[in-house]
Amino acid sequence: MPHVTGLFVYPVKSCRGHSLASAEVDAWGFVGDRRYMVVSPDGQFFTQRTLPRMALIDTELTANGLTLGSPNHGEVHIAASENYGTKQVTVWKNTVFAEECGDDAAEWLTRFLGTPARLVRMGPNFDRPVKPSKAKLGDIVTFADAFPFLILSEESLADLNDRIVASGGEPVPMDRFRPNLVIRAGAPFIEDTWSRFRIGDVVFRNGGPCARCIVTTTDQQTGERGKEPLKTLAMYRRDPAEPTDVNFGINLIHETKRGTIRVGDALMLES
Repeated sequence: MPHVTGLFVYPVKSCRGHSLASAEVDAWGFVGDRRYMVVSPDGQFFTQRTLPRMALIDTELTANGLTLGSPNHGEVHIAASENYGTKQVTVWKNTVFAEECGDDAAEWLTRFLGTPARLVRMGPNFDRPVKPSKAKLGDIVTFADAFPFLILSEESLADLNDRIVASGGEPVPMDRFRPNLVIRAGAPFIEDTWSRFRIGDVVFRNGGPCARCIVTTTDQQTGERGKEPLKTLAMYRRDPAEPTDVNFGINLIHETKRGTIRVGDALMLES
């Protein structure tokens, strides 16, 4: 039976994430997932696509806020109780209002990334719906690219790595794909076929395949870039309807807006 083998949250969009034994779900997704985002001074979002050094930023959620850090570069703490005002920011095609996280965080990020940067977080005025073509009433999303969750199976990664190794390359780890849910499913890419399913307390529906980008070629431990896995994925995972898209993993929307998911939970298909 398919079951969960990994749960991950990424407190700051495009920075390092954490594995969890269990995760709480709220209306936005996993509690603590992508509730913060790095932006330019004029509010444009940053990701590893243009700043691969973001992969080197450690993120730790605490009872009092968030700590950012990196070896040899110190750390900075952002208190949840501090209010630095509201800022209009842009993430892809959405313009939303977010809370500023102050000058200390901005100065640390600017020094580390080598470009002017600020940190923002979701606040009480934050409102970002899932794209209309996939959403139902009440479907909302954080600073994630487009959907609240991404799921990927161990078997799909094994299939990919077999192909990479066969062509003389080195296998890539799961963290290249930044999933929220990792499952042991029984066969490669079987997750592509699931329309609706339940894990723990939560019912999900398929939001469509995830088209992969250059972030997958970024070593999440060093920030260095290579050609894999996009080189191999492009050989057998092109979207038939959108040939420029190379798909790996499935986007999810949660229909149940409250619940708990644990490593080991079974995945049960729903009608």
